Amino acid sequence: MPRPIRVLDLFAGAGGLTAGFREGSDRFTSVAAVEMDVAAAASYEATFGPGIVFAGAIEEWLDTRPMPKDIDVVVGGPPCQGFSTLGKQDEEDLRNGLWRYYAETIKRVRPKYFVVENVAAFERSKQFGQFVDATRPGGFLEEYAFQHRLLNAADFGSPQARKRAVLIGHLRTLPFPGFPDPTHAPRSSSTRARHRWVSDAFRGIPGEPDRDHLLGTKWIMFSGRRLPGPFSTRDLHWSRNYTDLSKRRMAAIPPGGNRFDIDEADLAPCWRKHKTGSADVMGRLHADRPSVTIRTEFFKPEKGRYLHPTLNRAITHYEAAVLQGFPASHLFVGSRTEIARQIGNAVPIPLGAAIGRQLAGVL
Repeated sequence: MPRPIRVLDLFAGAGGLTAGFREGSDRFTSVAAVEMDVAAAASYEATFGPGIVFAGAIEEWLDTRPMPKDIDVVVGGPPCQGFSTLGKQDEEDLRNGLWRYYAETIKRVRPKYFVVENVAAFERSKQFGQFVDATRPGGFLEEYAFQHRLLNAADFGSPQARKRAVLIGHLRTLPFPGFPDPTHAPRSSSTRARHRWVSDAFRGIPGEPDRDHLLGTKWIMFSGRRLPGPFSTRDLHWSRNYTDLSKRRMAAIPPGGNRFDIDEADLAPCWRKHKTGSADVMGRLHADRPSVTIRTEFFKPEKGRYLHPTLNRAITHYEAAVLQGFPASHLFVGSRTEIARQIGNAVPIPLGAAIGRQLAGVL
């Protein structure tokens, strides 16, 4: 049998990228992971096994822990909020400097390959330029080369349009594995299937959330904290309590509509003053196309196009996890807000699977 492919997962979150790699090939095995968010680290360990995760800052891990041996692939997505296109961009955000710890880990571990995923804006950032410099002759990663490409998760079978900058690096003595070829397109053809739509992903999901009874019934201790869970992906079909005003607003929005369809009397003062701007606020997901990018506050309709295509509610945690591609076997730990953050920060599983298949092909 082919040998296992040993993976080190940095900035691991709840393990979306690892879950994708494992879907791409069952040869991938998690040797170690580092995640600062305790609830996310608990989700990773609940899903992939005990003793794998260091629940703390990567700089502390580098300073205090021995490096794992014989790593084939390092994967990870250093936090990207500082140069995200959402909100105020700040190239000097301290989180942007975390790429250096990722690079330092590559230097110490010397994997055969590494994968970095980040927001599309990353390739235009100063940090990206510094990463390029590190791999040039004389740089501290000069024995590595990498290529990067902007990939849309919808083109690889995800029911979600989410563009990510993906870097694949390799020892210069090893071949570049190539980027995966898209398997899906807006319209089907002889070479590609049609994009998966929201209606495809939601088929069979009960319209009424039916897992509220599980809230407050499951608890674990992890890293000194008592945390809710673990919950399976299906367990996350939770409801929310809406005010009468919210119910009126949602009822006024037709399929594909948004805040511009709400009666003037029910508009928030800020919306009355701004008749232009984002058409995604209080928007319904389109049933006949991939969803918008699932972010960390998908459960708040005022944060984007996160209303159910036909029902007067926001999508549930379960539906968001389905749009991200999480398998039924994945486990989540934490409060509702913490689990939402884990789901929204994850790499769509079909995109991770496509990248994993590329690497498995050369390993």
